[in-house]
Amino acid sequence: MFKRLWSYLKKIEKNTYIIMKNGFKFCFALSIIACIILLNYLTCFHNPIIFYIGYSLFRLSIIFAVEFIICGFSVDLIKKQLI
Repeated sequence: MFKRLWSYLKKIEKNTYIIMKNGFKFCFALSIIACIILLNYLTCFHNPIIFYIGYSLFRLSIIFAVEFIICGFSVDLIKKQLI
């Protein structure tokens, strides 16, 4: 299954691939910020609001990453069917 997914990833249009790649970079940056906030919570402040902000931001970055994958594949599939 992984080989099939990898071969389909190689066949994606260049524009769609660039958008997916930039989306992953954005999600990675969000997860790094969330980890810094959570590390700050562990070391300095034990305020629950800081924990929930970091936790929610980390969840949001994972959700965005999954959405970039799914939307990238679906947009590429729609483009190939219409053309």
